[in-house]
Amino acid sequence: MGKLFIIIGIIFLMIGLVWNFIGRLPGDIQFKVGNVQVHFPIVTSIVVSIILTIVLSFFARFLK
Repeated sequence: MGKLFIIIGIIFLMIGLVWNFIGRLPGDIQFKVGNVQVHFPIVTSIVVSIILTIVLSFFARFLK
């Protein structure tokens, strides 16, 4: 069980590092009014969704 948590933690760490690099793509909406800043990562979410779809479909073909 401990090894599973370590693996999940490493996966989340890698996702966080990658998210810092692609987290501000052109097309993301950002508002700043006074001290309030709101960021809607629309294009980033689409890119991540496409990548996950490709990766998961790749694994699904080999696990059948």
